[in-house]
Amino acid sequence: MIIKQNRGRQWLEWRQRVLIVMQVIGAGGCAWLFVALFSGEMGLTRYLSMRDHAKNLDQELSALRRENTTLQRDITRLQHDPAKIEQLAREQLGYVRKGETVYQLAPDPEKMPRPFSKP
Repeated sequence: MIIKQNRGRQWLEWRQRVLIVMQVIGAGGCAWLFVALFSGEMGLTRYLSMRDHAKNLDQELSALRRENTTLQRDITRLQHDPAKIEQLAREQLGYVRKGETVYQLAPDPEKMPRPFSKP
């Protein structure tokens, strides 16, 4: 008498082993991706710091553009506005108009710095 072996049980055991191996590989892969997400060259922390840096650079660029606009306006005034040119000549170079009187105030001797003297 020949008895046929039940291969279904072996197949189920083999299939369970394969599923366990696949689950272990999947869990290991998920763990590796989780670690890579938070560390490494392009991890989440690096991304967040780069995003903050880009935001700061955008703010700095906006400030520089505003300053550039102001300076361009000042240049145009200096090239074409005689009143501005006269104002700067009076303030920085000490120019006066004909007939104006200039008063120079002497500094207070008590507030002047004293020279270093040897004892």
